[in-house]
Amino acid sequence: MSRVLYIAYPLLPVTRESAGGAEQILAALEGEVAARGYDTAVAACAGSQVAGRLLVTGSAPRGIDAYEEREAEHSRYILEHVARWDRPGLRYDLVHDMSGSFWRHAGALNLPVLATLHLPRSFYREEWFAPQPSNLFFNCVSEAQARTFTDIPQITQVVQNGIALEHLPLTCKKGEYLLWLGRFCEEKGPHVAIDAARRSGMPLVLAGQIYPFSYHQQYFERSIRPHLESSPAQFTLVDTPAFAQKRELLRFARALLVPSLCDETSSLVAMEAMACGTPVIAFRRGGIAEIVRHGETGFLVDTPEEMAEAAREAGTINSFACRSRVEALFSHLRMADDYGRLYQKIAAQRETALAA
Repeated sequence: MSRVLYIAYPLLPVTRESAGGAEQILAALEGEVAARGYDTAVAACAGSQVAGRLLVTGSAPRGIDAYEEREAEHSRYILEHVARWDRPGLRYDLVHDMSGSFWRHAGALNLPVLATLHLPRSFYREEWFAPQPSNLFFNCVSEAQARTFTDIPQITQVVQNGIALEHLPLTCKKGEYLLWLGRFCEEKGPHVAIDAARRSGMPLVLAGQIYPFSYHQQYFERSIRPHLESSPAQFTLVDTPAFAQKRELLRFARALLVPSLCDETSSLVAMEAMACGTPVIAFRRGGIAEIVRHGETGFLVDTPEEMAEAAREAGTINSFACRSRVEALFSHLRMADDYGRLYQKIAAQRETALAA
């Protein structure tokens, strides 16, 4: 297997600057896979930066609530492209879908499709997991997530996410601020981070992006902006930080807060913080316990009160232990190794099925 087509989320360009974890994972994986000699292509928004060929499926919408229209444009382009390239010497060996939705078109393709499931099961429509074509395979990104998909026979294995550590230097000297970093939406819990920071008496930097959905924007105006305006000395907003800004915030934070209200399947930002030697204080939900080792690289808690108390104890966490755990388990090199083996496994299964 040597030719892989990656499918990106239709609303955001694939760059290291992206606020989306799936986009950053795709960028790191595709870059490493291309460096290993694969012929890679990425179907994504205009403005994406990839190592192989970029297939521009359209532009990121400027308006809000445009997902369905954009997703249809994105999928239509990909299906037409694959049909045009379905010739000896040109056709792809595998489609690896990181978009969260393109895999529903797998039945229209004459090649294997691997869909990485980045989200909790409750975020997908159950009818999407009705009997699927034999060329469709899934993988999960944590053991906790995989336990919620045990009834889906086409789940192949777990491949943990990974990050490029060379861009995230270990920093042992920390500042006094707490950090929340991510998408501004209710399930990510930035309002809970505000509550915990207020209880701890520490300043909090809220860094991230509001996605183009009206309910995300309404949530921000209702639950976040009032605190920024009423307590500017304690709460600071960094809107859509560039990678360099994000890296500096992660390096010098006293601790990263991850108060997710959903069962996180993984947490790229937790890996990034730990790579910088910054402890992570997270709610004990989903796959986060596979990343954060309680008492060693951070703390797993259940309430804002416990999060505030843990923030006061963040200085007891050893920065070298944080970095060592990421180096051992969450490198993008290890991720590429795992996916390479999975690609070969799928190719073998597909050949066996076709020969039967």
